[in-house]
Amino acid sequence: MTTTSTYRVTGMTCEHCVRAATDEITVLNGVSAVTVDLVAGGTSTVTVISADALDDSSVAAAIDEAGYALA
Repeated sequence: MTTTSTYRVTGMTCEHCVRAATDEITVLNGVSAVTVDLVAGGTSTVTVISADALDDSSVAAAIDEAGYALA
């Protein structure tokens, strides 16, 4: 069984931002896919597919490490 989680992220402006956030989230345990609907300068949507539900604080830390913030 997989879990799909969606997060709203602020601060991303370009494809480099998408790659940075994707790279940080992908290393979380159990993550199998990350997609980003980029809204440059606005609130982007990040969808994560994982084996189990992710701890929101882990996702927030990964987003923060990439230089962005959960909305």
